[in-house]
Amino acid sequence: MKSKLLSGFKYLFLFSIGLGLLWLTFRKENLAEIAGKLSQADPWWLAVSVVLAIGAFYSRAIRWVMLMEPLGFKPKLSSTLYALFLGYFANLAIPRIGEITRCGALANSEKVPFNSLIGTVIVERVIDLLMLFFSMVLVAILEYDLLSRFLSEKVVSPLMDKFSFLQNPIVIAGLVLSLLLLVWILWRMSIKKENESAFSIKVRGIMHEIASGFKTILRMKNTGWFVFHTFFIWFLYFLMTWVCFFCLQSTAHLDMKAGMFVLVVGGLGMSAPVQGGIGAYHYIVSQGLQLFGVSSTDGIVYATLVHTTQTLLVVFLGIFALVMLFISGKKKSSNEQAGVN
Repeated sequence: MKSKLLSGFKYLFLFSIGLGLLWLTFRKENLAEIAGKLSQADPWWLAVSVVLAIGAFYSRAIRWVMLMEPLGFKPKLSSTLYALFLGYFANLAIPRIGEITRCGALANSEKVPFNSLIGTVIVERVIDLLMLFFSMVLVAILEYDLLSRFLSEKVVSPLMDKFSFLQNPIVIAGLVLSLLLLVWILWRMSIKKENESAFSIKVRGIMHEIASGFKTILRMKNTGWFVFHTFFIWFLYFLMTWVCFFCLQSTAHLDMKAGMFVLVVGGLGMSAPVQGGIGAYHYIVSQGLQLFGVSSTDGIVYATLVHTTQTLLVVFLGIFALVMLFISGKKKSSNEQAGVN
């Protein structure tokens, strides 16, 4: 009961951070003006971005099935896709719960072991982080001055101002000692075989699943297709970002390099541990667009348009997945009962 209460407070705290960032972004803006500009957005380009998003989901589902095949499982692509939709839907309520939700949904519908699925999802997340890093390197090559200025003005300087107390030698010494103590505790836990704590067993199990997940890539028959889908997913993410520029007159002039830049900073915003990247995405994207001569208001309009569209899409697909999985479960139950009779 106590742990559930603490978890509830944690997620409420994270949500409040997201709302705080949202307020920080919109506090000086004319909401009526923003609403007016949103109503003028070109729906056709928005529809194109939605189609691209669905294509990215589909490609991600195919890649997930490929990760499961070396483990001896090949669930139906439709069930995998529904589980994926459900996972993204769950993330809107509780950050990072989507990974567990989609594993549970697929394990229930296709009888794939939950622990095996967790390992594949962790591998996916590591690969996504590597792709985000690769995208950052590409942006650094294409727009080094803009990226360095953005990080300096919008990330490093604000953090240095907030955490200026860390320059105190006593605080630094305390942090170093705390880090060394933590490393020592983890080391002791790793070598302790008897009477292992539940936490130690859990950590050891997670590390085992991560290792097993990466081994599946080495055992794949079609590693080339796996790499293709990995890059194809992020290429679709880039196109989703870029085509949305044409929805608004204020951003229609931006080129592909700007699209790549917004993909990276938007990815950082969506990686923030808040529900659906709310607030964090709006703030960081609107700030980033100002480097390309877009006004603060127009940057917020673009960020709001993209985030709202993708959120509504995830909600729709999540509800659709719930209905389809329910129908599939009912059919399977009826078939099993008919077989028994």
